[in-house]
Amino acid sequence: MFHVADQPGTQEIGVLLLPGFAPGEYGLLLDCVGELNRQAETALYRVVPLSIDGAPVASRYGVPQPVEGALRPLAPPPLLFVAAAEPPRGLTLQDPVVAALALAGRQRCLLGGWHAGPFWLAAAGLLNGCRATVHWSLLETFSDGHPLIIATTALFEVDNDRATCGGGASVADLFLHLAARQHGTEFVALAAEYLLLDRIRGRDDRQRIPLRNRVGATQPKLVQAVLLMEANLEEPLTTDEIAQHVCVSRRQLERLFKQHLDSVPSQYYLELRLNRARQMLRQTSKSIIQIGLSCGFSSGPHFSSAYRNHFGLTPRDDRQRGAVQGGAA
Repeated sequence: MFHVADQPGTQEIGVLLLPGFAPGEYGLLLDCVGELNRQAETALYRVVPLSIDGAPVASRYGVPQPVEGALRPLAPPPLLFVAAAEPPRGLTLQDPVVAALALAGRQRCLLGGWHAGPFWLAAAGLLNGCRATVHWSLLETFSDGHPLIIATTALFEVDNDRATCGGGASVADLFLHLAARQHGTEFVALAAEYLLLDRIRGRDDRQRIPLRNRVGATQPKLVQAVLLMEANLEEPLTTDEIAQHVCVSRRQLERLFKQHLDSVPSQYYLELRLNRARQMLRQTSKSIIQIGLSCGFSSGPHFSSAYRNHFGLTPRDDRQRGAVQGGAA
């Protein structure tokens, strides 16, 4: 089961595509498999796209992806990934995908998911007691909704027969990690080199690109200031307080923000809080006033006004639009 090379012939990798999946993530898996097969000069692996009913699945861009058939939960492939890019709303065991995965989880296979895919595995009870991860933007929702899962910020997690990752480029990291357990790191490193990967990242690598990687290691004061903002969204600090904490003058701090982030500290801080509020609106059931207060706004009208000025619609309208789009998907 993707531990050692003990299975003859070509091993199948099932990918259960859910509506709105990210085609680039699926393509990364295809690229990795294709290059490993090319290096080995034989078909080590074969990717089998599946849907819950055997019908084509529309990607997040509306393009239908053909599949080879419906998932057979009583006879799943040795490795089965759930590919999804949008978090679900109110999953239960009666959901057909959840029910099928619950059955598949009783068979001898390695189950995994990327981006939002682990939400369906979690709803089926297949990640309880395991380390698991999702895309960083969904992690708080995932953790809050599934207290029996050890939710982490890791790039990927492999715990017993469960494999999850945050999606994006980490799909390649996770699969190459699994392939290395079967065929050795040297063989997999050759494939990674051909794919222009400077290295196969480990589970301890970060999902989010740290600000210091974007602005350079020569701007530690700017990095410290942004980290302070991110850690104090509920009770925002003033620009003077931030400058004092990082030991620079207010004018120097404003110059750093303008030069490297094309913003002033107060506006950057406000956008951090508003983006956090939008994420919570779309991914949690908390009330609008609760969200506003937790993102540092003193009142409902203050929150609504700032939100409308930035996004062009009120928090209530944005939540309703997200619900309609989610239902349509």
